[in-house]
Amino acid sequence: MSATQEMPDAPTPATLASTALIDAEHPAVIAFARRHGLGASDRARAVALHDAVRDGFRYDPYRIDISPQGMRASTVIDRGYGWCVPKAALLAAAARAVGIPARVGYADVRNHLSTERMRRVLGSDLYMWHGYTELWIDGAWRKATPAFNRELCERFGLLPLTFDGHADSIYHPYDRSGNRHMEYVHQRGSFDDMPLPAMVADFERHYPHWIEPGAEMANADFLAEVERETR
Repeated sequence: MSATQEMPDAPTPATLASTALIDAEHPAVIAFARRHGLGASDRARAVALHDAVRDGFRYDPYRIDISPQGMRASTVIDRGYGWCVPKAALLAAAARAVGIPARVGYADVRNHLSTERMRRVLGSDLYMWHGYTELWIDGAWRKATPAFNRELCERFGLLPLTFDGHADSIYHPYDRSGNRHMEYVHQRGSFDDMPLPAMVADFERHYPHWIEPGAEMANADFLAEVERETR
């Protein structure tokens, strides 16, 4: 499948399968899904899993690892943190583990609340391959974005994204103060599995200083910088 080809509207067996990156059969993912995926319906279980992924693992774009091991859903559980792409993979894996069809989607976004360090290292405020999850609930795909944990949002003036299983949950265009927050520039489509080779190719071409070993962000503190810059 190409890096921009969209999946069919109806779920396929692949949207319940465990893969190398959306590793729904990993013991840690199964345990996480059983512990948090509680409720009397797929909607209730999906909402519970979304909240557990969003708030149980802090968002940290300063420590990325684009190797297959670093991008796996189970690695978020192991490390206790992640960024939008692996956190979306974890929500998809956990949903599949409790029998809810799931896939991953991506868009290029412009983040107006990026840190100065992040903009300098990326050379842009455009973030390619922003990740979210699509969950099949009551006959339709619902978008959910579990990246920014509630604590981060509340501390730094962002609106926490809630997911109710009815409406799509994607980033608000404005923050609490009415400042521009997130702008979706280009939709890349939805996929049964993370298209890692295409991601890596784009990151290596456009963001070499973000992903290289020993990059500037290796010892940087994302939360501390955001707090300092948003006072």
